[in-house]
Amino acid sequence: MNLTVHAIVPTRDADAMKLIHLFQVLCWHCICLTSAFAGSPLDSSISSSDWLPTALNQISVERMLADISVLSGPTLAGRQTGSLEDERSAAFVTHRFSELRLHRAPATPRQSLTNPLPQQEWKQTHSVPTRKIGQDVLLELVHPQERRSLVTGTQFLPVLDSPSADVSGPIVFVGYGIADPSRGVDDYAGVDVRNKIVLFLRGKPDRYAAAVAQADKERVAKEKGAIAYLLATGPILTAYEQRRGVTGAPSAFYSTTPSTTQLPGAWISTETAEWILEQGTTGPTTLHAVQEELNRTGLSEPVVTEVTAQMRWTSSVETGTLYNVMSIIRGHTVHSDETVLVGAHRDHFGRQAGLLFSGADDNASGTAVLLEIARVLSLAPAAPQRSVLFVSFSGEEQGLLGSRLYVTQPIVPLLNTIAMINVDHAGTGNGRLTVGVSGLEKSTAERIGQLTGLSDKLDVFGFFPGGDHVPFKEIGVPTVTVVSGGAHPHFHQAGDTVDTINPDILQAVARYVLALTWQLANDTPHSRVPH
Repeated sequence: MNLTVHAIVPTRDADAMKLIHLFQVLCWHCICLTSAFAGSPLDSSISSSDWLPTALNQISVERMLADISVLSGPTLAGRQTGSLEDERSAAFVTHRFSELRLHRAPATPRQSLTNPLPQQEWKQTHSVPTRKIGQDVLLELVHPQERRSLVTGTQFLPVLDSPSADVSGPIVFVGYGIADPSRGVDDYAGVDVRNKIVLFLRGKPDRYAAAVAQADKERVAKEKGAIAYLLATGPILTAYEQRRGVTGAPSAFYSTTPSTTQLPGAWISTETAEWILEQGTTGPTTLHAVQEELNRTGLSEPVVTEVTAQMRWTSSVETGTLYNVMSIIRGHTVHSDETVLVGAHRDHFGRQAGLLFSGADDNASGTAVLLEIARVLSLAPAAPQRSVLFVSFSGEEQGLLGSRLYVTQPIVPLLNTIAMINVDHAGTGNGRLTVGVSGLEKSTAERIGQLTGLSDKLDVFGFFPGGDHVPFKEIGVPTVTVVSGGAHPHFHQAGDTVDTINPDILQAVARYVLALTWQLANDTPHSRVPH
């Protein structure tokens, strides 16, 4: 079969990027023409159903665990987007693609199946800010009767794109931190937060219909005169949060707030937020009762507390380069211009606040599945009818930067992309698979469960919020998101290490993704379901 590795080479010239993109498009059309007119007796010698059982048995859990170990190891130091370590992880993925060494020309009875094609080198890159929180961080809570120095990682964590902090001020609780009087919600009503530190809950009340992002809350806090903010997960979880196993622990994340409206901020544990709220100047109250009232009525009663917070850390930012790495198996029929895209993000958070975020489950596991699917498909005696494009994205944790870059510079025309399969945190959980589908019939996902013997472990939903499939869904490409179900106890925390990966779960995800990819690449074309 024809498998071409697209490797990474550095460039800093914008015009060169445009020329490379034009080259990519031209190459793709050449690939399509070559595939359409290069016939082979093997084209009809194998059916998708005949080979799939063999392929499923070729999946190597040991190989995937080895890849996860490398990707989440100390040498790659958490693969923060734009860092030298992420560039090294991109080179690792490129090398793994190149190791397949199965660049096959179209075959005839007199042609060798191992005739190598030359490797074509190009890359998809983007300049990105790389912000790091220094090792020395402090968040101390002072009450007239008590002083608490919070522990980094378990009790608090600076927001990773927060500016440097050296502030001190009284804490005021402002509900969900939303100020939208036109919709009947104003969590700042009747309280002055100038020169104070605001504490608000993640998410929004059930009765508030509009979308609200962390950046919106940060902007409002700054407009109201706050000097910093704290955020926490409330004790009452949404159905989605319960299904995903959200805990009260602080997690690493980027607020993606524009620099003009940024404030120093930290995520604190639910337990810490509960203690702060109990120190209200008008008497103790419980966070659970306050959140329950917010969700029921949408009305907020700010709580001025007797707690002062001292926040101190150093934040630095440099300009780095994001790398998307790609490889393609070219289809062998007239449908070769149609493509199934299989993607997984490679990046994580790097070293922050004195902690190493290894990112074994998120998302070295998904990357390992991607590499293993590419390996197994490269062993097939014939290519699938449609092409399969593998994309290792970076920048997912910083606002889906890599996948958004791809949809603006697609290697395969988006109208020819029949589906995007996204694999994310695929190595821990309760043993079930969560599959989110948009633009395709759910029965397609359910049928794959039957083919792989995973029907009793499969939970199929509609659109899955969050992840590199989102930009594809937004422009009308059907998407299937595959994640391991249940709680991921180390999600976005320093404890996400290779020893937490469950081999059985990893194998189940790989089997499902392989079967789904093979079937979509060979099935009769399906009509897209309206989004």
